[in-house]
Amino acid sequence: MTYANVNGSLPGAKSKELMEKWHKFEADATGFQAPVVWDHAKGCIVTDVDGNNYIDWTSGVLVTNVGHCHRHLVQAVQKASGELLNNYECPNDYRVAAAEKLVNALPSYLDKCFFLSTGSEAVEAAIRLMKRKTGKFEILSFEGGFHGRTMNAASVGGLAGPKKNFGPMVPGAIRAIYPNPYRDPFGFCDDGPQFNKYFDYLDSTVRANSTGCLAGVIVEPYQGAAGFIFPPVGWLKKLRLWAKEKGLLFTLDEVQASYGRTGKMWAMEHEDLMPDIVTIGKAIGCGVPVSAVVSTGDIFSCLQKGELSSTLGGNPVSSAAVIAVLEIYERENLVENSRQMGEYMKEGLLKIQGKCKYLGDVRGMGLVMGLEFVKDKTTKKPAPELIKTIITRCAEKGLLVGSVGVFGNVIRVAPPLVITQEIADESLGILEDVLMELRL
Repeated sequence: MTYANVNGSLPGAKSKELMEKWHKFEADATGFQAPVVWDHAKGCIVTDVDGNNYIDWTSGVLVTNVGHCHRHLVQAVQKASGELLNNYECPNDYRVAAAEKLVNALPSYLDKCFFLSTGSEAVEAAIRLMKRKTGKFEILSFEGGFHGRTMNAASVGGLAGPKKNFGPMVPGAIRAIYPNPYRDPFGFCDDGPQFNKYFDYLDSTVRANSTGCLAGVIVEPYQGAAGFIFPPVGWLKKLRLWAKEKGLLFTLDEVQASYGRTGKMWAMEHEDLMPDIVTIGKAIGCGVPVSAVVSTGDIFSCLQKGELSSTLGGNPVSSAAVIAVLEIYERENLVENSRQMGEYMKEGLLKIQGKCKYLGDVRGMGLVMGLEFVKDKTTKKPAPELIKTIITRCAEKGLLVGSVGVFGNVIRVAPPLVITQEIADESLGILEDVLMELRL
């Protein structure tokens, strides 16, 4: 069976008409994507308005982990939306049940949650918690980090895009290098598990930049927007210990990394991390806008009534989605499938790397991997000029991919966790065909 099927050039006639109308009325400020107007989707397959079928390696930017339009999720949202759409801060049955179900799915020491609507909003709440609990205002974060586009989130972020020409930023952000095994000119990844060279540097960075008001640390278990950069094994564990020894609150931003994406339900499980605060988004609703910040009752107790609120957070429809998604995880073997299919697809990608002179690095775990393209594998000089060609040609052959990276030279591999070996094989074949045609 063939899953991808594209007839004619892109964009198709209907897609072209809709895209022109879209840009007439909505500001054209989104990133570069394949010239495809989505119509409907199921599992890993997207169908556009012209009737073309594509295998999806984006999951709607790592959102639809349970697959597009999972029947159980759709039914739950339909039922809730027919009963009550919003009730602000008042409790409702769905919100209470969602909070209980989410807390029960977390490591047992994380016993409280608070619902919001976006990942950025969850990060804002986490930063507020760290500042409120400690009475201090500085936050240590990392170059390459992406935590959102709202002001606190962008301020602690380490990418230029979300804040360039939007300054000044919120004071108190201190940034350090995030160790990158593929690009490591200082040797920070070489001396694990203690990483003495790195943490000597980190001490020096804090000493030079802090006013003595450091409240906490926020870090991603892997850096998504920076290019799916995974730190060396043991570094996160040592960072957690470093923060604890200094009395700092430790926030793990799992907005992108949770819900089985890395082959574990929570990315923190890979190194038995015990963060003080965790931010959750994207796959918590699998397409329904919802997010959460989770922590301990002790940390949440620093907040007075009204100090954390959200107009749409915890509404009945999003709460029903939270419940339904976790029920799907209980019934289906998605986390294990992520691990197994991730290993299978990575093996295939490594074989393609051996054939493609521009594919410099294949990295990741579970069903989240980055393909970094370079002009030369020895010099590792980035080749961002290849990316639009790859995205477009993949779409023309029936594979939807997106790009990330500090240098704009990384293709992300992040299909829904329901992907099968048959779909994986077809999509890997499409990618190989496209990469074998590349020329600089």
